[in-house]
Formats: sequence, structure tokens, C-alpha cells
Amino acid sequence: MSAKSIRSRSLFRQFSRHALWARRALSTLVLAASVAALGLILHNQHPGWPNLTSTQQADFAADDSILDEISRKSAAQSDHERDRAISAFLAKRYRVSQDVTLDFVRLAFAAGHHMSIDPLLIIAVMAVESSLNPIAESVAGAKGLMQIIPKYHAEKLEAFGGEKAVFEPRANIVVGSQILRDYIQRAGDVSLGLRIYGGGPVDGENHYPAKVLGEKRRLQQVVSQHHQPTPRPTSRNQVTL
Repeated sequence: MSAKSIRSRSLFRQFSRHALWARRALSTLVLAASVAALGLILHNQHPGWPNLTSTQQADFAADDSILDEISRKSAAQSDHERDRAISAFLAKRYRVSQDVTLDFVRLAFAAGHHMSIDPLLIIAVMAVESSLNPIAESVAGAKGLMQIIPKYHAEKLEAFGGEKAVFEPRANIVVGSQILRDYIQRAGDVSLGLRIYGGGPVDGENHYPAKVLGEKRRLQQVVSQHHQPTPRPTSRNQVTL
């Protein structure tokens, strides 16, 4: 073998070693950048992240269930801010306690999600019907937040202990939401369902649906101004579209 050939092979081996080292260095840099980016995300969403050891951080980042938990907590925080914004608006508008109104708002969202009704529509009905007064009572005998007439809906109230439960906010909101859902389904239209709920004429002039839907639009504006949804962290096996 010639000296020239020996030198060529030696140079080739050196080049190969340098190329391998460069690839490893690049991979390390990419991994470091990825960990740093994940650390920034977790720092924003999980305040305890900087205090974890490097081993705990690695386990934390590798566990999709923990990322899911962060997502749930972020969503809960976002929902809390939404509910607070709505209750603050209603408390000022109707001159009622914000803390008590916050409970009504949360109950309305729970009932709405369970019954597939827009929770803001439920809240709007409460606002128009009773101005968020849980002990309101009309001359016609309609009672509570959603102005239920107990003798017409005794069967629904039975699950909460009977007609006396009509002044209990949870019972009133749940039963009122059931009635509203049934009327909308029966009418096949939200506006017509509201006409039935309000007790006015179904045909002819009836301003009740416009009042409720107008209140709902105001609530939607409050939500759009204060509620910014937090995107769910994407796991390793998911593709972001």
C-alpha cells in the first residue's frame, strides 16, 4: 500500500470521527432546545416546575397523564375566570351579591352541559325572570330564580324533596333548565320555546324571547372579553392540526 493511500485512509477516518461527533453534538443541541421549550411551557402552566430536580423534570415531561392534568387545571382556571367575569357583570347589573351570583352561574353551567342547553341561555332566563333573586315570587305563583310554578312541575321537584325546594337555587336551576329544554324541544325552536316558557302568547306580539336573547348576547360579550381558552398540551403521540 502506498504512502498516499495510507494518508487518504487516515484522513477519511478522521473525517468520519469528526462527522460523527458533529451529529452527536447537533442531536444534543436539539434535545436541549426541546427540553428548554418544554420547561418554559411547564413553567407557565405549573409554577412548581423550577423547583423539581432534573430527574423529576424528566419524569414529569415524559408522563402524558401529568400533561393531561395540567390541561385540566388550566381549563378549570380558565372556567373560573369566565364564571367570575359573568358573576361580576350580573352583580353590578342587578345589584346582587357577586359571591352568591357566582354559585348561580356555576350551577347554570353544570345544568346546561348536562342537559345540552347553552348555559348562557339559562343564566339569561334567570336574569330576566327574577333579576337573580332566589326568593322572588310573582302574583301568578311563579317562584325562585327561574320562576317555576310548583303545582305545574311537582313531579320534577319531587326529586329534590317536593314543592318547597323551589326556592333552593340548585333545585330551581335544575328543574327550570329541564322545563326550558322540554319547551325548546317541543317547539323545535329556541325563540318559540322561550315564548312558551315566558307564558305569553305564542302567536302575535311577545317581547319575552327578545329580552332573554338580548341578555344572552350581553353575556356572550362578557365571555368573549374575559375568557381566553388555553390550548391543550399536545402529547408525543398527537398531531396538532
